[in-house]
Amino acid sequence: MKVVMPLDTGQVSNQHTSAEASDGASANESYAPDLHFGADIGQALKAVREFNKLTLEQVAETTRVRRAYLTDIEAMRLDKLPSRPFTIGYIRAYAVALGLDGEAAVERFKAEEPVLDEPLRGPAGVGADRDPRWAAIVVGVLVILAAIILWNIAQRAMIANAPPSPTAPAKAAAQALAAQKSGPFTLGAPLPAPVESTTPPLYVTPGMPDDGANTGTQVTTVKPTTKADGEAAVDLSKLSPIFVPVGKIYGAQVGQPSAVILQALKGGSLIVRGADGSIYFARQFAPGEAYRAPRLTGLTADVSEPTNFQVYVNGQSKGVLPAAQTSLTKLAEQTAP
Repeated sequence: MKVVMPLDTGQVSNQHTSAEASDGASANESYAPDLHFGADIGQALKAVREFNKLTLEQVAETTRVRRAYLTDIEAMRLDKLPSRPFTIGYIRAYAVALGLDGEAAVERFKAEEPVLDEPLRGPAGVGADRDPRWAAIVVGVLVILAAIILWNIAQRAMIANAPPSPTAPAKAAAQALAAQKSGPFTLGAPLPAPVESTTPPLYVTPGMPDDGANTGTQVTTVKPTTKADGEAAVDLSKLSPIFVPVGKIYGAQVGQPSAVILQALKGGSLIVRGADGSIYFARQFAPGEAYRAPRLTGLTADVSEPTNFQVYVNGQSKGVLPAAQTSLTKLAEQTAP
């Protein structure tokens, strides 16, 4: 007789369930992907991310790497990634964010993608920083150069096409040349000295006569005689032996070195020229006015009438000018009589 024992499935069921759960956990742990998963490092990183149930947005926020770059890394679209150093840095940051060894991830990437001899590329999506003003400056310079060249071409064309300058007929030119008179010319009668409105009057000491007594020297009055042609001449026998200021004194100022003084005995013109012919002084003199010549080499006095000007060298009389044109430098070299 067989005895049928009831089957206690509760404990067996619990034991089976525990064993199954233990086997399932082991199976899940053994199935966890790592850096050696997949055909390339991109697939390995993607598998680990999906196993950890992380989104690309979460990884991008952790690594500070663009989501598009992470997608390109998982798909290994290297042509859309920045240059190699940037890509290596992104892969290292991606692996560390997933809790993996960043250097091991980089080593796998370098083994799968060896270094190629190609220039570095800039970050994708970043335009070259160029100053737009440089283009405007270059264009402006080119426009200016073109305008200058065109202006020169137009000027040359206008000059080449311009009619010749009008000229006088030969007969008219000959008549004009024949009408010209050559020969010496004479100056007209001397004009009175202009009124110096800006020059203050000479100071007169109160109680003293204004006849030259303030200088302490007796003024010799020169009485003119009459020339053969009826013009009044100067009596050279009554010239003052020393210089006595009677009228205004021009030329070198007081305190400046001067050896020669020309004093007008009668009205006349005086022009002082330098060694190069330049005019240093020019004036119409009235009787008594004088000119103190500065100590400059090469000065020449040009007067209308030499006998109308008395010469003083170092304050001593040397008579009148010997000629209408006289070297003041040579006069200064004369010694007192």
